[in-house]
Amino acid sequence: MTSKRNSFQLEAEVRNEFTRASRRTIRESGGVPGVVYGAGTESIPVSVDLKDASKLFHKGRSESFKLNIKGSDSLPVLIKDVQQRGGKFVHVDFLHISMNKPVRVTIPVSYQGEAVGTKSGGIVQTQVTELDVEGLPNDLPSVIEADISSLEIGDRLTVADLELPKGITLYAEDEEVLASVIVPRVVEAADTDAESDTEDGAVAEDGNQEAEGTKED
Repeated sequence: MTSKRNSFQLEAEVRNEFTRASRRTIRESGGVPGVVYGAGTESIPVSVDLKDASKLFHKGRSESFKLNIKGSDSLPVLIKDVQQRGGKFVHVDFLHISMNKPVRVTIPVSYQGEAVGTKSGGIVQTQVTELDVEGLPNDLPSVIEADISSLEIGDRLTVADLELPKGITLYAEDEEVLASVIVPRVVEAADTDAESDTEDGAVAEDGNQEAEGTKED
């Protein structure tokens, strides 16, 4: 769960028109309209190149980078939100941050290892895919790693079991379950049927013995 500095830079231009037609024109020319806000900055409508921005859209929301606004400032930002329509990126929100102040972001959970319980027929069931954390921008991990390799059937991995980097605060209850290893329902049903067959066999056997005893009498 290592954190890393991101030296990536993205070029942006200020948008001076705010109509639906102007946004459509930006998209048709290979761009994505967006807005920058936060850290005491007034909202700045911008547009960025789709090809360059797409590299960041798939990286997650915890990696800071420089947004170089043409004719203006170069701002440290995070991707706050990305809107899609029909599988295409149509708008992006950039959060202007201070590198010396903690920021709260949502980070994906990455489950590591193969649970021991799966070798006995168990199935891993994950219940959480992302968590909210807070920390300085350069300390934020890109993912939260959760090791499930030691889980036996019936075991659970909770928030309290996670190991976080120094300086990172996690916004979740310690007892919140992240993953567990359960017995497949098919196996449970098969076991139940087997027990039922055994009981029926025992009853039938007892019945036969009683019948034989009656004949002897």
